[in-house]
This record gives sequence, structure tokens and C-alpha cells, in this order.
Amino acid sequence: MPCRYRAAYLACLLFTVPAALAAQRTAALVRQELEQAAREVPQLAKVMALEPGDTVADIGSGGGAMAVVFAKWLGPDGRVYATDVREAQLAEIRAAVENLANVVVLEGAARSTNLPNECCDAIFLRDVYHHLTYPEDIGASLLAALKPSGRLAIVDFPPEPGSSIPDGVPENRGGHGIPAPIIVNELTQSGFRHVTTLSRWPPDDDRARLFLVLFEKPS
Repeated sequence: MPCRYRAAYLACLLFTVPAALAAQRTAALVRQELEQAAREVPQLAKVMALEPGDTVADIGSGGGAMAVVFAKWLGPDGRVYATDVREAQLAEIRAAVENLANVVVLEGAARSTNLPNECCDAIFLRDVYHHLTYPEDIGASLLAALKPSGRLAIVDFPPEPGSSIPDGVPENRGGHGIPAPIIVNELTQSGFRHVTTLSRWPPDDDRARLFLVLFEKPS
């Protein structure tokens, strides 16, 4: 997105917080999440080689901020699948996207994304992969949901020293978080091709603790 349009775009997002969503969560928190999403989405779209009109899935969409911004970035001919496994988050997503016709809210599961086969040009998981209790099954489901040559972006953070592994998550994570090489190993075993790893995400944020691992489904 050209810089000269970014301020106006962000202002539009910040002053059009859905009333139903604001009623469930503080308006300040919603604006903060939308502002962060507005900074990240153009960069993530570039990394995943997306264009307006494409279809993307946001796995573990949480409050729905990334889905909202992606829906506007992709335009009316594009589509966003916004998923989560928890009913509270699904309700927040539905409230966030209530006026967006190009967003499909979908309930995921521990072993499956529940996405249609070959529905997406790209898929991303932001701050989600380290919570997966069945990463092998989810890897297979992600591969099935992508079109040939589709891209998968995993945004996550290294394990925090001394932290506890979330319940049900494989013990090799080493704490709360996940090392990037483990993600590479697991998803290449699922059939993905590793494209690149960015040690800092977003790349323009010197304080960022997240990294991004990019994969591609073989054509």
C-alpha cells in the first residue's frame, strides 16, 4: 500500500469499529489491534505474494482484526476465511466482520482447519502455531486447503526461558513458544517447501519478538 494512502486507510479503520464488537471489548483495544493489523497486512500480503481478489485464511483469528484489514485489502472480489476453535473468539470475529460480505467465519478443530480443499491462495497463522496440540494433522489440513503453489506464513515467537509449555502441546517446544527450526521440520514433513525464515516480524519493527517462516505448497 503506498505510504500516501496509509494514513487515510488507517483512519478509516480506526473510526469504523463495529458497534457490536466495541460493546464486547474496549474500543481502545479494538483500535489498537486494528492499527497493528493495518501495519502488518500490507507487509504480510507482499510476503505471501497476494493480490486483490485472492483468497486468504487467517487461522486462529482471535478478535478478527487481521481478517477485517485483509478483507478490505483484498477488495470485494477477494475472500477471507477467519477461523478459531473457541466460541468466544468466533463470536468476536462475527461481530468484527458483520458488515463485510467477503469474510467467511469458520469453526476450526484441534486436528483440522475445516477449510475446503484448495480454497486458498495463502494461509497464515499468527501467534497460533505454538498452541497446536496436533501439528502433524494441522499441517496436512493446511496443505490440503492451499491451491498448488499457495503460500503459508507462520508468525510466532521463540520459547521463553523457564516458561511452561501449554497443555497438550508437544514437549519439544522448550517452553511457551516454539523454535523456528521445529516449525520448518514439521511442515516440510507435511509436504511443504520451506521458502525463507525472517528472524524479525514485522521486519521494520526493531522491538519485534516475532519471527516469520514462509512455506509453499508444491505445484
